Amino acid sequence: MNPLVQAVAATSHLMSGNEAVARGAWEAGARVGTAYPGTPSTEILESLALYPDIHAQWSVNEKVSLEVAIGASVAGARAFCAMKHVGMNVASDALMSQTLAGVGGGLVIAIADDVGLSSSQNEQDSRFWGRFAHVPILEPADSQEAYEMVKQGFEISEQFSTPVILRLTTRVCHVKAMVTVGERLERPEVPFTRDPSRWVLVPSTARVRLPWQFERELQLTAFAEQTDLNIIEDGPDKRVGILTSGPAYMHAREAFPNVPIMKLGFSCPLPIERIKAFAATVEKLVVVEETEPVMENELKAAGLTLHGKDILPRIHELSVQVIQPAIKRLLGEPVIVAEAASADLEVFPRPPTMCVGCPHLSVYYCLSKLHKNINIAGDIGCYTLGAGHPWNALDTTTCMGASMGMALGMDLGRAEADRDKGIVAVIGDSTFLHMGMQGLLDMVYNRGNVTVMLLDNRATGMTGGQSHAGTGADIHGNEAPAVDFAKLVEALGVRPERIRKVNPYEMPTIYKMIKEEVKQPEPSVIITDQPCVLIPEFEKYVPLKVVAEDCTGCANCLNVGCPAILVTKREMTTTAKGKPVEKAWVTIETAACTGCNLCPTTCGPKAIVPAGSPFDGIH
Repeated sequence: MNPLVQAVAATSHLMSGNEAVARGAWEAGARVGTAYPGTPSTEILESLALYPDIHAQWSVNEKVSLEVAIGASVAGARAFCAMKHVGMNVASDALMSQTLAGVGGGLVIAIADDVGLSSSQNEQDSRFWGRFAHVPILEPADSQEAYEMVKQGFEISEQFSTPVILRLTTRVCHVKAMVTVGERLERPEVPFTRDPSRWVLVPSTARVRLPWQFERELQLTAFAEQTDLNIIEDGPDKRVGILTSGPAYMHAREAFPNVPIMKLGFSCPLPIERIKAFAATVEKLVVVEETEPVMENELKAAGLTLHGKDILPRIHELSVQVIQPAIKRLLGEPVIVAEAASADLEVFPRPPTMCVGCPHLSVYYCLSKLHKNINIAGDIGCYTLGAGHPWNALDTTTCMGASMGMALGMDLGRAEADRDKGIVAVIGDSTFLHMGMQGLLDMVYNRGNVTVMLLDNRATGMTGGQSHAGTGADIHGNEAPAVDFAKLVEALGVRPERIRKVNPYEMPTIYKMIKEEVKQPEPSVIITDQPCVLIPEFEKYVPLKVVAEDCTGCANCLNVGCPAILVTKREMTTTAKGKPVEKAWVTIETAACTGCNLCPTTCGPKAIVPAGSPFDGIH
């Protein structure tokens, strides 16, 4: 068992913010924890699932996840839900209604913002949800605060009958710090109280709840003015005062150790009167917030004169290197610009790529060869990497499940010049279950002409191989019902003749299959069915090697995109017609090779052969 699970009260342990949030939710007596994997929040539920006395589950998407947590809360239990920032876009329908009904047992929702776009398609600011849904927001700056604020969040949730948002960022989620832990609070069970006038949100019910919601917001504002979650740290340099929240506080304090700082742990609703009082003690007030000017705009509307995004950027993290020169310029101090690092010290570029032997490699190799005759709508997952080198085989990627609807729209809205082109949608197994099923149903219902590549690698791959409803296992690894994708697709209306399963390592077969299906005048689905190379179900074959004397430098194998294939020599030459061409001689990192046998199918001189042992060719 994870030693953090066995940690006893008053002991300190090195924890990431995600691990600390899980510990805090467990100690608070939460009985249900739900999530859908999404960086940077994924490890919260993975950690929570290790604890006893709590039901933890992966849900098919964030909306369902939040609805399960809401149901547990209504039934009287403390419930916890986690997601990344874009996940709340999916779950917001449930949030915006439940805020009117309130909660039974405490309900805390952790939303992890990917500030800096480490692994996301946008950099949205989840603090807006607090304003939109009239619910409080807590913002921890480090792991210890993340642990403590989860527990305080449950208390606030029950005190004011409201969902509480715990706004995290990548830096809080993934950075480790020492956390002093406590013990689990066992709350007495509270049975469900039937109350249709509260829980049944038809218009007549919701209309009556609106004044109650606004009264609750007034109570939360009064709480914000006096809570010790908001603190003021004095300093001798009164030329400037900094108002900040979350991990931006750490950077601001490091950049200016001698100035007064007001740190908001409870940032919504804003304690405006307390902020005005703080502002009166300094010459200039600077709001340091990541990423949008949320607090800044509210305070300006309240009549305060301040600086914020006029001197600080609206994108990415506000590091010391960003905050310090901005405020020094405001104060008229000289700014020393550090010399650029030597080129010798620059990190060698490492563009993201698929794993060695990934079952998606063949799909994108084939799509890249067919790309001039097809348009390709992509989706969110490992296979989004198909947009990169060497495949360049995606035309769109927007959000989870969007490949289906966008492919239909590309079909319906295509220009006359594109009438002869096929339309392909690429989606993974977890993403299909998350939000793709409805898109396929819509495609069938509206008679679209799209070929769907459903890439089933039996895992939620990009976030680390978590289980889902199609893997046959739950979050604990126990056996669970598994979706039959072929039957599901047929149930959504695709004709059986147009549903085809293929081993993606049979590259000539999949190439031929795609060519055949894009010519069909109706929706078709090609299901690839091989496990992710990083999960236990994957089994390696005999690895491969390159016979150096047989390699002609044609470089066709590089187009597969497998990172186990390494270039040993490049040379510019010309064809018989005088056209310049680059040749590349290669070797294979045999110890890494999975023996998927994709690259030999591209090799004309047959220079790629079985190595016989994973350690052949290693010196």
